[in-house]
Amino acid sequence: MRKIRVAISGYGNIGKFAAEAVLASPDMELAGIIRRGGESLPELYYTKVASDITELGKVDVALLCSPTKNVKELALKYLSMGVSTVDSFDKHASIYDLKTELDAAAKKNNAVSVISAGWDPGSDSVVRALFEAMAPRGVTHTNFGPGMSMGHTVVVKAIDGVADALSVTIPKGEGLHRRMVYVCPEAGYDRAELTKKIKEDPGFINDETHVVFTDDVAALADRGHGVKLIRKGVSGKTDNQLFELDMKMHNPALTSQIMASCARAALKQRPGAYTMIEIPVIDLLPGDKEDIIRKLV
Repeated sequence: MRKIRVAISGYGNIGKFAAEAVLASPDMELAGIIRRGGESLPELYYTKVASDITELGKVDVALLCSPTKNVKELALKYLSMGVSTVDSFDKHASIYDLKTELDAAAKKNNAVSVISAGWDPGSDSVVRALFEAMAPRGVTHTNFGPGMSMGHTVVVKAIDGVADALSVTIPKGEGLHRRMVYVCPEAGYDRAELTKKIKEDPGFINDETHVVFTDDVAALADRGHGVKLIRKGVSGKTDNQLFELDMKMHNPALTSQIMASCARAALKQRPGAYTMIEIPVIDLLPGDKEDIIRKLV
């Protein structure tokens, strides 16, 4: 069987681990890495590095390993070429609007777009849906951390006057969180003004946020993260059903693995855009469907 040819667009935190996930997948091959300038990568000397996807030959799926703010533009570009895409877009409130726009582009070009394919949104979304099916009435709390939030860190780094930054999420329980933001400011910038900009950003304004200034953000960096999903609800007419998912993970490695699994699933769907809760779980796995059923059911 021909292997799925996967291209990786971007080679930052996610891209590096996405390459590892693709190379470790028995049914995939790495078509190449797309990065600005197309500079070679010493650790991947055997993999083609290009400045544009057209330099990589046949590509089935592109993993968009870029910040959320760049996802729509990249997805529309690749979908217009008939290349399916997988991204880890993480702005929960904007997911449906993105899905609607990419759905039209994907269908027009006979391609598939899997959006928000990380662990939250993504695999956690699937668990939340399953928990709700198990207890249709009730309340679900998602508690993140403690650990580095890649999305929030990117937001802070983009603020004018920030030389380097790290945003750490601390769970307070019942879905409430504290954001600890460590910032190395550029020379000449007012710290009080930077603190104000961070706390008023939409990504932080609804959470308790503390800004701490430091000269060495790298000394604080830890890509580990965690999540605890808790649902307490009712099955039929029976109360006090309590379900929990508790995970500790390496943030970019897990995100990348889920994206690679969704690349496999993308080729099993009809043209259009999908979130992970719309994709059969079995489509994420390699191998013969009958064998998977015998093994896991």
